[in-house]
Amino acid sequence: MPLQVSDYSWQQTRTAVFISVPLRGVSVRDADVFCTENYLKVNCPPFLFEVFLYAPIDDESSKAKIGNDTIVFTLHKKEAAMWETLSLSGVDKEMMQRIREKSILQAQKSAKEAMEAKASARREDQKYTLNVMMKIEEEERKRIEDMKENERIKATKELETWKEHQRKAEEHKIVQREEKLYQQEKQIEEERKKLKHKGLTRNSVSRNLATKGRNSEIIFFEKLKEDSIPAPRSVGNIKINFTPRVFPTALRESQVAAEEEWLHKQAEARRAMNTDIAELCDLKEEEKNPEWLKDKGNKLFATENYLAAINAYNLAIRLNNKIPLLYLNRAACHLKLKNLHKAIEDSSKALELLTPPVADNANARMKAHIRRGTAFCQLELYVEGLQDYEAALKIDPSNKIVQNDAEKIRNIIQGTELKS
Repeated sequence: MPLQVSDYSWQQTRTAVFISVPLRGVSVRDADVFCTENYLKVNCPPFLFEVFLYAPIDDESSKAKIGNDTIVFTLHKKEAAMWETLSLSGVDKEMMQRIREKSILQAQKSAKEAMEAKASARREDQKYTLNVMMKIEEEERKRIEDMKENERIKATKELETWKEHQRKAEEHKIVQREEKLYQQEKQIEEERKKLKHKGLTRNSVSRNLATKGRNSEIIFFEKLKEDSIPAPRSVGNIKINFTPRVFPTALRESQVAAEEEWLHKQAEARRAMNTDIAELCDLKEEEKNPEWLKDKGNKLFATENYLAAINAYNLAIRLNNKIPLLYLNRAACHLKLKNLHKAIEDSSKALELLTPPVADNANARMKAHIRRGTAFCQLELYVEGLQDYEAALKIDPSNKIVQNDAEKIRNIIQGTELKS
């Protein structure tokens, strides 16, 4: 049974009480001090000091000083007044027990409130730290995007310069060809004039011989006639127009009705596939295939060239807007570039096309829910994000990664974990 310390001393002012408790022969460092607004206890085996205070004190501002085998308490009164005694008088054992239990409950409540305040302060600090980190990451992303944009502008200018150089070189070649053709035509014209002059000279000689030698022999006259050369024909151009045809075969060998039907079907197919898009004019035939463009976008995504991948998916969607994987892959690109609303829109469009829900499209539907849920969470719309993650878990309940992410979102909604 502990020994009650009775040789203590105390003094008071209107605002404070000073208590000196001697603990001789024991280490006061091992003393267990418990203090509330109405109760004070010091347990230092084999000694026990216990007092039921006359009036309430401010236990948070009160202090205890330990040293020289003595504990000195400085207790601040809640109300300025002089106490008649240090402890309550007429306190029986039952009342003492009630005061002890009430003091313990009060201490536990105060400790809980302090712990919650500390946890709240820690969460606020973590939230502030996260906001600072997100701001730094956003600035870094913007810097990288600006750098890429500058590189793109630089490459575009270099390409335009190269095209201008090629155009000038082509114009120079055309001028050289025209000059050469002009020289050739001039030379031909001179040759024609020479031949014409020579023919006129021979004709005049023949006429003179015929006049002087009318009485000559007919054989001689025939010989002169054979030796005379007529003047060459004048140079000219003849334009020939051909009927334009799609097929290489001649019209007389073709079946016009079958050809017209084939052309009509091709035109209908182009209109259905939007192949009259201006961006397709310079592409090869296999490059106008939506599947080819999808594979091209996937390769660009793998190299982290997200903007180019989006361009490939955009063109493929314009060719065929009924392929859900095009929207699903474009949503992944938008998610990487923080285009969160566009990622939500593309994921929703992919889910519309992935109907009816069957086993073959289960993986694609799960990815669409996860990507849309991720975009919602990054927009701090955690309830909507959790709905998409739960929809993904219905498709694949055994996926541990999705389970852990869904649990984190639940904790964020409940306020037990930092938003991330």
